[in-house]
Amino acid sequence: MKLIAIGDNVVDVYLERNEMYPGGNALNVAVLSRQFGAAETAFIGIVGNDTEGDHIVESLKKENVDASRVRRAIGESGKAYVNLDEEGDRIFVKSNKGGIQSALKLRLTEEDYESIKRYDVLHTSIYSSLEDELSRLQKLIPLSYDLSNHYTDELLQKACPYLTFAFVSGSDLSELEIDALIAKIHTLGTANVVVTRGSKGVIMSDGSNRYIQGIEEAEVIDTLGAGDSFIAGFLTSFFNQSSIKESLQFAALKAARTCEIMGAFGHGKSLMV
Repeated sequence: MKLIAIGDNVVDVYLERNEMYPGGNALNVAVLSRQFGAAETAFIGIVGNDTEGDHIVESLKKENVDASRVRRAIGESGKAYVNLDEEGDRIFVKSNKGGIQSALKLRLTEEDYESIKRYDVLHTSIYSSLEDELSRLQKLIPLSYDLSNHYTDELLQKACPYLTFAFVSGSDLSELEIDALIAKIHTLGTANVVVTRGSKGVIMSDGSNRYIQGIEEAEVIDTLGAGDSFIAGFLTSFFNQSSIKESLQFAALKAARTCEIMGAFGHGKSLMV
């Protein structure tokens, strides 16, 4: 299978370790899908012209992800400053709110659209500001979208009619709230809804069937990127012709392994002091 991801990217700065790791939902999914067996992946996004941006692009290339359509802009790359608690859970400290990518809107060119047709699925996220492009993109290939837990009713109505897969972070939702949300997203037009619930596992609906997937055991060091790893694992497995059940199991296993390394996929780099 071939996957393209478009949109958000950051460096996650671990303050106590004085290290930075490449990340961001769309970028992580592109890299992790390639690691998990995709024949080809690509990433399109805006990166600053700084040391952090250099590290992001270099990491993509080292992971054999096509970065030829990454835009370099004058300004800061996205940065999120974090610490880890004793359980390996991320404590968000501050960010530069996406850096230059939040000041400049990513504009897809006709060449981008032609390139996108070559892939089997496109993944993007709520942090990628791609909503205005979804109606055109969904005519080319199936769309996957991470709604995180920051979605609004307005966002759901704008995005869900064009999606094949919607991923939601639902750790704080009750069973009734999850049922209502899944029903709403289906009604708006999305065929497949996946609700990740941290240590409580995953609930997925394809409109006809409900699937429950527990978590796999892990020696947790850092949970950063585990959700992105689940998405990448599911999409890679599913578009390699596995069943939904098999794809959920594969995704859970990959998410557990991601918890056992620093960063979403490694590539830590010491910060200049």
